[in-house]
Amino acid sequence: MKLNYKRTVFVGFAFFLITAFWQAYDSIVPIILTNKFGLAQTWSGAIMALDNVFALLLLPLFGALSDKVNSRFGRRTPFIVVGTVCAAILLVSLSVADNAQLARIERVTGVEGEAYTEALTEIWEKNPTVRDFNSDSLVADKKPLQELIGKEEFTSIPISVVDENGKDATNPDYTNKVVPARQAYAAKITKENATPLIVFMALLFFTLVAMGTFRSPAVALMPDVTIKPLRSKANAVINLMGTAGGILVLLLGKVFATGSVKNAMMSYSAFFAVVAGIMLVGLAVFLFTVREPKWAAEMEEETKRLGLDAAPAEETTLGERKLSRAERISLFLILASVVFWFMGYNAVTSKYSVYASTVLDVDYNMTLLIAQAAAIVAYLPVGMLSAKLGRKKMILGGVVILATSFFFASFLGAESAPLVKKLLMPLLFALAGIGWATINVNSYPMVVELAQGSNVGRYTGFYYTASMAAQVVTPIFSGVLLDNISWRTLFPYATFFVALAFVTMFFVRHGDSKPEAKATVLEGLGGGD
Repeated sequence: MKLNYKRTVFVGFAFFLITAFWQAYDSIVPIILTNKFGLAQTWSGAIMALDNVFALLLLPLFGALSDKVNSRFGRRTPFIVVGTVCAAILLVSLSVADNAQLARIERVTGVEGEAYTEALTEIWEKNPTVRDFNSDSLVADKKPLQELIGKEEFTSIPISVVDENGKDATNPDYTNKVVPARQAYAAKITKENATPLIVFMALLFFTLVAMGTFRSPAVALMPDVTIKPLRSKANAVINLMGTAGGILVLLLGKVFATGSVKNAMMSYSAFFAVVAGIMLVGLAVFLFTVREPKWAAEMEEETKRLGLDAAPAEETTLGERKLSRAERISLFLILASVVFWFMGYNAVTSKYSVYASTVLDVDYNMTLLIAQAAAIVAYLPVGMLSAKLGRKKMILGGVVILATSFFFASFLGAESAPLVKKLLMPLLFALAGIGWATINVNSYPMVVELAQGSNVGRYTGFYYTASMAAQVVTPIFSGVLLDNISWRTLFPYATFFVALAFVTMFFVRHGDSKPEAKATVLEGLGGGD
């Protein structure tokens, strides 16, 4: 048995365009909600959870619906085409509401009248110190702040300062005083006229619905055209394609400088337009190369020839194999593990673009690029080890790596020694990328290993229902902690839930076949079992 890598790469273009979208969405939408509309992290987290609320309903539904489709283009392709085109158009439309709000917000690094003064006063009451650049000391009396509000020394606080090593760094007074004041000012404007926010939310709703219609069908296509023993191997390739889509968008973010503090109030029209173009190009490659009906029929023939889907007659009803009690318990534990590691991982990804500038004083694009690049490098060795050790052991190892990287990231901040940040931060993000890649390569195949060809879409829905359930609640829970306790709770929160996933996965007994000896190194990619 050998995996057709060329076909799998072409199938992976569906996942490529999906990941490109979500990378842009997860990076930019939280910034828009916080900086343009002035929403607190709790409310921003609630809105970021909406895509997962919709996914809870839409992914199982459209996964099951695509199981029943029998068109000349295949079961999954029609959903992928319609959903991608609609999502790309709607993504660009989000910038319309964003620009409308931006037009209402004046430049607030200077004096902006009563509304801005009130915002500064609110910040003063929460943080009754501000640096007086004339005396280079801290002023602890409210009166001097009122005097400084109208003066150049305060209202033109520079974004950057030169640190002790002679390098530019974000000015902590800008981060701690001007940024919160600016967000309070944006919140005041939103409260006075919420129309742009309402329009933004309406467009967001339709965008998320469009994405929800084809995500399960796109993911289910891989097992449709790949026999069971090769699905971990194929899933490594699919995840490699997805990671490539994410990296491309992160590089685009570097080009547009979306992670720069000075661009916090930028327009995202051009950025969203290029991301939409990437999605449509990925769709075009998919349509010109993938022959779903032909490849699915060949997979079914190969499966029958090898006897891979055989089941006792008493376990088969209406063409679907019933799970034994032990298999049902394993399925539940796998899905519980999915919930826990997504609780931790998504808390970081949904807040990191803001966390990076608020706590770490770094460009989020660069650190996420490091994580993605490490994941790409890891796929081949992960696949080789999976072929020898099996899916479960590799997942447990990946969970340990991910939890460890989150744990040590808890101790890093803008105040950390420059050398420590320079050396340790890239290492931790690289480890996180390796750990997440190890989990992703093997977890989905463990779920569909328990499925039959006729209900792969349904089991794909189970997998995504679990992951989306976690992603519904975790941005809200983490946002509450960030708002009411400290921003530094983010990584300890993530560490805790990823550690829980180790416990549940440890007791899984099904979904992991005995590894076979492989003839070549490439045969091991993805951990074929």
